[in-house]
Amino acid sequence: MTRYVVGRVGQALLVLWAAFTLSFILLQAMPGDAVLIKFLNPEFGLSADQIREIRESYAVDSSVFVQYFSTLTNFLKGDFGYSLQAGVSVSAQLATNLPPTLKLAGLGFAAAFLLAVLIAFLSSMAPFAWLRNAIQSVPALFISIPVFWLAIMLIQIFSFRLKLVSVINPGPWESLALPVATLAVPIAAPLAQILIRNIDEIRTRPFVSVARAKGASESRLLWKHVARNALLPTLTIAGVLFGELLAGAVVTETVFGLNGIGGLTEKAVSNQDLSVLQAVVVISAAAFVAINLAVDLAYPLLDPRLRTTNGNSK
Repeated sequence: MTRYVVGRVGQALLVLWAAFTLSFILLQAMPGDAVLIKFLNPEFGLSADQIREIRESYAVDSSVFVQYFSTLTNFLKGDFGYSLQAGVSVSAQLATNLPPTLKLAGLGFAAAFLLAVLIAFLSSMAPFAWLRNAIQSVPALFISIPVFWLAIMLIQIFSFRLKLVSVINPGPWESLALPVATLAVPIAAPLAQILIRNIDEIRTRPFVSVARAKGASESRLLWKHVARNALLPTLTIAGVLFGELLAGAVVTETVFGLNGIGGLTEKAVSNQDLSVLQAVVVISAAAFVAINLAVDLAYPLLDPRLRTTNGNSK
């Protein structure tokens, strides 16, 4: 078990390093100059010597290798640099914008998982074949809906038509209802598809046939014998889908005007604020890696078969 944990943690750290390195290379290759974009503005009235001194203070003219190792060292210390456009540290910006995004992503993920379980179990318990087929086609419909279109339609229906969600000065939880639904629908689709497939496959296992022969009802079979075994493989894909959830959060926050990582990223891209973009990429990668690492470490605890290899304890 120790070897398994060390291996997974090592892989997680390798992925984080690769994400940092790749994002650094891509951001350095971006055209334009963030320092000139801000300080070459005539309103500042800065001379060429003053601009050169500013560039030296930010070390933007240093070699790529010096900037890479300097940035990597600072990141390892928890120092994400300084935002040129905002005039504050990137850590301060993340402290303000990250909690709303984490709250939105957490609620969206929970809602997606519950929706996927509901669809899968309704399709399994439906009494008619045509109803089961109809329910099983719902995930395909969900996964084909663009996030931005879904967000706009939810606003149009629930805010403007039904007037159930206020657009102006909504409450703290009311403001999250539509964004959470926007995130949950596309994430729930693949989860439901995999869960439905797992349920159908596990129902053919011998232990289910034995339980059925002993007189267990279909609902008891589903909840007691099939559910746990069907949910286990879904955990893996749930961790992978967390990356898609973060990408969807950026779009969702932009549409609903939420003050989260999405809005921060949009402004950073417009202003070529490389320090902010680098920090957002690394933080997103860290969240993705942490979720998948937690799933990998929890899997052997939930499935005893993975604790042994050829009958020997790991």
